[in-house]
This record gives sequence, C-alpha cells and structure tokens, in this order.
Amino acid sequence: MRRRDFITLLGGAAAAWPLAVRAQQAAMRRIGVLMNLSADDPESFARVSAFVQGLQELGWTDGRNVHIEIRWGAGNPELFRRYSIELVAHNPEVILAAAGAVVPPLLEATRSIPIVFTQTPDPVGAGYISSLARPGGNATGFTQLEFGVSAKWLELLKQMAPRVTRVGVLRDAINANLGVPQFASLQAVAASFAVELTPIGVRDATEIERGIEEFARGRNDGLIITASPLTAVHRDLIISLAAKHHLPAVYPFRYFVTAGGLMSYGADPIDQYRRAAGYVDRILRGEKPADLPVQTPVKYETVLNLKTARALDLDVPPSVLVRADEVIE
Repeated sequence: MRRRDFITLLGGAAAAWPLAVRAQQAAMRRIGVLMNLSADDPESFARVSAFVQGLQELGWTDGRNVHIEIRWGAGNPELFRRYSIELVAHNPEVILAAAGAVVPPLLEATRSIPIVFTQTPDPVGAGYISSLARPGGNATGFTQLEFGVSAKWLELLKQMAPRVTRVGVLRDAINANLGVPQFASLQAVAASFAVELTPIGVRDATEIERGIEEFARGRNDGLIITASPLTAVHRDLIISLAAKHHLPAVYPFRYFVTAGGLMSYGADPIDQYRRAAGYVDRILRGEKPADLPVQTPVKYETVLNLKTARALDLDVPPSVLVRADEVIE
C-alpha cells in the first residue's frame, strides 16, 4: 500500500464504513496517537505502519474493533500542546506518544489516561516516571538512547575523518532536556579526541541554515547532529548543508543516512513502535502502565553511506566497515 493511501485510510476510513459498522463505533476500543513528525514524512509512515501491524498481529484492527485517532505534530511544540488537548478530549483508552518531546504536553493534559511513549531518553530524570522498573503514574514505554551514546558519535567521526579538530554540535534549543545532556556527554570526551566543540543551538530551519553556514569556515571541521524532533523534521536541509560545506557528519539514526547523511549510530526507532503495540494491547486488556517496566533499546546499529563518503573524499577505514551493521552503496 502506498504511503498516501495508508494515511488516507487511517484518517478518513470512517466515512466509508457501512451504517451498521458506524453504529458500533461507540463500542470500539479507542487509541490516540500523537506523532512528532509530519504525516507525509516517510519515517512517519514506517513508524505508524509498524505500530498498526503490531496491533493487527495481536488481534486489533483499525475500523473493526479499535479506532485509532492520529495527530501529526511535525516537530512543532505548539502543535504538540494543541493536539495533546484534542486527543485527551476524544477520551481514548490509551495514547501512543511518539518520542519524548510529546510526553510533557500529554502529561499536562491528562494524569489518568494511560500513555505509552517511544524514543524517550531519561524518562526518570525528566520526571515522567518514578523508576524504570516501576513507572508509577499513567505513563510507561520505551527509552530511545542513553545520553552517553553521544560519545560514540564523536568516536565515529574521528575514525571516519581523523583530520577533524573542530566539531559543530547541532542541538535543539527549544527542547533543552534533549540538547543539553547530549552536548554534555560530548564535552566529557572531547579532550580525549583532541577536538574543540562548538554548540549550534537552533529553533527552526532558518537558524539551522545560519548556524551551519557560520560554523563551516575551516578545513578541519565536522558535524554531530543530536537527536530531537527538530533535527528529524529538517534532516534533508541539514544533510544538504553538510554536503554543501563538505562537512563529515554523524547522525543519531539510520533514516538520516538513507537520506544521504554520512554515518549514524543509534537504536532502531521502528522496532520500538512494534513493541509499543504490545504494551497498548496489554493496557487494553486491563494492565496498568504503572506496573509495566520501561524498556531500553535492545540493539544499537551503525550505518554508513559509502556514496557520501566518496563525495567527501573520505577513505573509509576497515575498522569502520567491520563495525557497520549496514553499508549503503
């Protein structure tokens, strides 16, 4: 099924249901979904598809015995807040929160409706839950990364481009709970890699372009892109700017590399949506989010784009090729 057809099906299938089916809609189980990306983003399609497929394998089919109400936040904090209120007003039995940035507005909107989050770093430190083993409250789910993973990005960058001595760290200035800890982890190891870090705090596409343009002045520069909805939404712009300024860059997730980025190290977000379907199923069957332990990523993957490496005139070390889980030709 094409992405556009799939999104149309989810968003407007109710209008085409027979009258008898629509009459039963009130008896259907209800799931809310707040996505952090836009509806036309291929990564959104992959994530929602994985979630819906996971539900189907557990006996839940949208339009038959469950109604899925989706909102698309497109990396916009104002939309996160607005759609959180809208979803809660629909009174779903459980809400899927796609990524950590959408969790705070959802928790502000409800402390009673169960929330299953994905891609959420340090939910204990952020105050979303009491502990990983016993979350308490109405939220549980899946962490995306440990902030210490940031050090791996710098290690990979130096392996791929040993000449790099200045590294710009692109970080979300709006979601400080994401950008600051990731930068702090990089600072802790920067001296051991003999690099000078430059934080590039950004809030929108204009600041991303200006920040990278101002940073890219030397011949020994490189980039690290931290994880956030902002960098995910604007990944094509970031990748094109890195190419324009001949900057070797390391990204947090595979989908940056499939879009033309050089290299990534991070957990598989699609897997989290499949696993989240299992938690939603358990909650619909009567379990409490307070009793479901928060799960950590089961695997981190290294992905390399050889075409981009050649365009940057980089000789890929054998050690990097060996450690890569996927090499894109």
